[in-house]
Amino acid sequence: MIRLLGVRETPLSLDEVYDAVQAPGAGAVAVFTGTVRDHDHARAVTALSYSAHPTAEQRLRAVMEKIAADHPVIALAAVHRVGDLRVGDIAVIAAASGAHRPETFDACRRLIDDLKAEVPIWKHQTFADGGDEWVGAC
Repeated sequence: MIRLLGVRETPLSLDEVYDAVQAPGAGAVAVFTGTVRDHDHARAVTALSYSAHPTAEQRLRAVMEKIAADHPVIALAAVHRVGDLRVGDIAVIAAASGAHRPETFDACRRLIDDLKAEVPIWKHQTFADGGDEWVGAC
């Protein structure tokens, strides 16, 4: 059921993630992409970097296993990027496939929400005003 998971320094591919959750019985595919924006809380962002704890992929697998146990999905996929990113870059992609729309949407939403809450990945933002901050995913 877990078809793809990863924490990578290389650019992420929507096609790779979408293809990973395709299945003959999938009547629904839900995909979420998180991209780097040019602001946060009304402050202009000039640089952004993600870093991950060495256990991040293990923790991501645990999150995905729980979702697979709780939702009637066919397949799940999730990848998160680390390193220096630019505005517009894809930082995270989560996807689920299932027989029907409601449970597929629910699984995809839970996948991205639980990834952000439970997987040890941190964001460091630098702002145009010279300030910076660390934002923890968990």
